[in-house]
Amino acid sequence: MTYEQKISSELDFWKFKTLQNPSLLSKVTDGVQKKINSFIPDKVHQAITAAIKQMVKAVLFGSTFTTSKPITDLTLMHREALVKQKIENYKKTGAAEGGITGAGGFLMSLADFPLLLGIKMKMLFDIAAVYGYDVKDYRERLFILHIFQLAFSSKKESKNVFIKMQDWDNQAHKLPTNIDEFDWLTFQQQYRDYIDLAKLAQMLPFVGAAVGAIANYKLIEKLGKTAMMSYRMRHFNVQYAINSNPTVKTLS
Repeated sequence: MTYEQKISSELDFWKFKTLQNPSLLSKVTDGVQKKINSFIPDKVHQAITAAIKQMVKAVLFGSTFTTSKPITDLTLMHREALVKQKIENYKKTGAAEGGITGAGGFLMSLADFPLLLGIKMKMLFDIAAVYGYDVKDYRERLFILHIFQLAFSSKKESKNVFIKMQDWDNQAHKLPTNIDEFDWLTFQQQYRDYIDLAKLAQMLPFVGAAVGAIANYKLIEKLGKTAMMSYRMRHFNVQYAINSNPTVKTLS
């Protein structure tokens, strides 16, 4: 079995899981999560909202994360070896940051939100570059935000995002040219609902450091896997297009 055959099977299973209808347990969990959210102080919600607003602006308008140049001369197998290495490094960085802020109590835990967002976004920009995509392109930045949404949304919302991403390279030219049309409100609400339970525990005395380290490690791990699967999906879509039309060009 070739490397591409192996990861194609992994991709098919991931697609199946992503498109599955939410289970009863998932529905119950969502209900519990919403109830918990109603008890979380407004300061926490406001901190997350403000952090996500700034992060989206930085991704769409700024150059904070655009430091990596796209790699164009590697096989897919070598690209993914580099990606996995980067994910491991970012997981360790996120765990260390979560442990430090978790040990600092409520105020330090609030500071963790923008710090963790920055770590996650830098990782996504680095992963995009390793797969050969130029993040200076507005459409590539939007794809990164879609990866983030896919990883940290409810089952229902993640299915909607997945559908938008399925044929990205053919559909990207139809995207709105006005960046302000990006639905950051849904973006922040879904992310907030996804992580609030873990982050609330991070604010508890004595256990905050351990919870913060583990939560950040797992959140970055999930995002890294989602990013890999998303770029694999694009890779195979492009390969299919090439086989159907040999005049189409792609990355090596």
